Amino acid sequence: ITASMDGIEARKTLTKQGYHLVGSGAVKPCLWLNRSMRGGDQCYKHHFYGISSHRCVQMTPTLACNQLCLHCWRPIDDPVPGLKELEPPAFLDGILKEQQRILSGYKGAETTDRSRLKEGHEPKHVAISLMGEPTLYPYLQELVELISKRGMTSFVVSNGTNPDVLASLRPTQLYLSLNAPDEETYRRVSQPQGDFWPRIGESLAVLREHSCRSVVRMTIARGLNMGPPEKFARLLETAQPDFVEVKAYMHLGRSRARLSRDAMPEHAEVMDYAKRLGEAMGYELSADVPLSRVALLSSGRIPRSLGL
Repeated sequence: ITASMDGIEARKTLTKQGYHLVGSGAVKPCLWLNRSMRGGDQCYKHHFYGISSHRCVQMTPTLACNQLCLHCWRPIDDPVPGLKELEPPAFLDGILKEQQRILSGYKGAETTDRSRLKEGHEPKHVAISLMGEPTLYPYLQELVELISKRGMTSFVVSNGTNPDVLASLRPTQLYLSLNAPDEETYRRVSQPQGDFWPRIGESLAVLREHSCRSVVRMTIARGLNMGPPEKFARLLETAQPDFVEVKAYMHLGRSRARLSRDAMPEHAEVMDYAKRLGEAMGYELSADVPLSRVALLSSGRIPRSLGL
């Protein structure tokens, strides 16, 4: 009875925070969707890769995670028991239905950009990155394939703890979140719920051999993981990703109980760190978004934009 009641309360909390639950996962409107629907600026995925925020579905097939990263602002430390894992057709249908429901809220607003609203009803991109670790969803490979069959692109963001699953995926772009250059730092920053550091090394190797676009994303925080960027560069030699994103920790949500505001680097610090990392890797500083405190390094092997 207690577990059931906890599940009900956890669902209520997520719903209140704007999550639309579907099976074991969820979809949620982000700040940038809201800005884009009002004719404003769009998120870093637009500036870096050409993804239109109003045509992007931000979702996850699972709310579960096997890490408890200090910098994570999502409610990962408050699990929702009793969620049912839907197979990909039913799950994706549910996610897209909820996305339409989200967009319907903009119909009556005078501030809504009508052309973007019309485009938004025909999503072109699915970001599998909302919260949780997507490789814990048992049908992830089939879900990615289904997204492609329905004419949409996909970004999968993983913490690298399940390299065998990553090897089986063929998304448009595969992300690996790397928040530490060594095992000691990794255990302190990511608080893994298992012995995952060797698996992360395997995932970096998978990224190198993968046929899809590849990105390593680093969230950096003062006093936590901003040691010499050359240490990250040595580790990234294994992956040789197409792109590297260097992103500042943002003092938001649940992370505020774990880290102080002082842990949040300024954009100038992000740029300096990214430049030094790029010099060590032989990558060029390709773009940056000051508002999001993120910089993009490029290998130069492929074009950045997908034109979406």
